Amino acid sequence: MALTKLTTKSITGDTLEAGDLAANSEDSSELVDGSIDTSHIGALQVTGAKLNTDVISAQTALGATPADTDELLVSDAGVLKRVDYSHLKGITAANFRPNANPFIINGNMQVAQRGTSVTGVTSGGYRTCDRFEMRMTGFGTWTVTQEALTAGEAFEDGFTTAFKLDNTTADASLGAGDYGRIHYAIEAQDCQQFKLGNSGSATFTLGFWVKATKTGTNVVAMVRTDADRMCCQSYTISSSNTWEYKVLNFPADTSGGVVNNDNGEGLEIDWWTGSGTTHTSGTLQTTWAAKVNANRAVGQVNHADSTSNNFHLTGVQLEMGTYTSSNMPPFQHESYGDNIFRCKRYCQSFGGSNAVHMMTAMCYSASDAISTLPFNPYMRSTASITTTASGGWSVLETGEGWSTMSTTSFDTMSNESGRIYLQGGSHTAGSAVALKINASNTVIADAEL
Repeated sequence: MALTKLTTKSITGDTLEAGDLAANSEDSSELVDGSIDTSHIGALQVTGAKLNTDVISAQTALGATPADTDELLVSDAGVLKRVDYSHLKGITAANFRPNANPFIINGNMQVAQRGTSVTGVTSGGYRTCDRFEMRMTGFGTWTVTQEALTAGEAFEDGFTTAFKLDNTTADASLGAGDYGRIHYAIEAQDCQQFKLGNSGSATFTLGFWVKATKTGTNVVAMVRTDADRMCCQSYTISSSNTWEYKVLNFPADTSGGVVNNDNGEGLEIDWWTGSGTTHTSGTLQTTWAAKVNANRAVGQVNHADSTSNNFHLTGVQLEMGTYTSSNMPPFQHESYGDNIFRCKRYCQSFGGSNAVHMMTAMCYSASDAISTLPFNPYMRSTASITTTASGGWSVLETGEGWSTMSTTSFDTMSNESGRIYLQGGSHTAGSAVALKINASNTVIADAEL
């Protein structure tokens, strides 16, 4: 009797079971494409033993760096999920960046060698938090503080200090040239890895926590000092007196020449807090080009228009590459010791408390003494000295009590040390004496950019 071809239509229900088929009686050539899908495969039926040993090695190898949109499979508690390469790249960049230290020094605002609060500020200068300068012209009066944080989103993210501006005299109608901005500068020789001005120039991502009383549009500008080129990005403060995390992307700059390999300014970052028409009358410059003043702060709100206004900043980090708030590398917290040591390249403070023993001095006459003020580490450039301790020094000679020196001067300054001259009192010429600063007097050695 001739056999009739058996088709799937000839089989009903469960009339044909796996046990009715001889081993190897069906191979892949006898299966129609799509006839077996996941609904026909029981749980745990496909094991490693049923996969060829070359299931991975036989695949085509990736011949170049993965694109950000390339996907990989990972197991999440036994469930396969896909993940974009951009996410893994962000984690890698945080842990293996070429520079082991953060690009921004004191981005968490923990170091404040000059003090923690200054009132009546009407002009620019470095006050409180190291490396961050308040620059201003005709922009009201402010109290500048290193703020201690005890609550809020920034505190919950690991930040316990912030740079705070508190307006005490308002300027609601800014003159054309009036402005205020928080300024940070990166030393040029530390910018070499950015490859600015080359075809391989890096892109940048700037992240920071900000809180302000006044809501609205704000501007951050990057300036290449040597090339006098600029790029700006805007952000919005949405809620009054609420910490908000901002991430801004800056494109690569392949023009304008390279950054000088020296100890001058290489890259400046400015958080604008208000400006007159000199810096707001043009179009915001969101790509790299020659700096145009009219395009620097277009759309910026005026944080000086009310004495109710405060502006707070912390958690500042700069990364090479383009990131979003979802894949931004975590902030790199340094130890306080490492942080202040890096700050001391630009500022060193001596004294600041009662009877601070400084060093040894030599009396070269009965009323004159000389000593050396060493800098550790060496400073960026020849330091300038400001002091409240003129006449606030004392020396101690063997067998004698402390005596006050009435006059102090500094000379022969370098980035390594400076010489101190003291006059007054009565001492034995040629004797060695101990030297201290009296009361709360201080000496500040400054080599900021």
